[in-house]
Amino acid sequence: MRSKPEPLVVVGVLLSAASMSVFGLWALLPAGFVDYVNYHPLNEHLVHDAGAFQVGIGAALLFALIWSDALVVTLAGFAVASGLHTMTHFLDRHLGGHGTDVPILAVFTVISLATIALRLRKKATA
Repeated sequence: MRSKPEPLVVVGVLLSAASMSVFGLWALLPAGFVDYVNYHPLNEHLVHDAGAFQVGIGAALLFALIWSDALVVTLAGFAVASGLHTMTHFLDRHLGGHGTDVPILAVFTVISLATIALRLRKKATA
């Protein structure tokens, strides 16, 4: 049985998740964060990628509060980051990249989701 984390630990995790998720989601928006950070020369797609990975870290922090299985938590954080990364490549395809980027990234997202499902199913039957 999983022990309930101390309230201060929960607060720390929530604040950490919020910081990663808020800035990550902001970086995924068409403008705003890019203008705010004022790094030049600007590579809009890389900012979007960074936002995707930050949201994945924030999601993993939140998943850690509900799942005790470290592998599932890690895979779920990866799935969120990978899914958003796939989305940024699709939305930013006019900025460059390769035609194979989206399908290859999508495969890794699907693999992570399938692995989570297998792991959770195995734990449910154990």
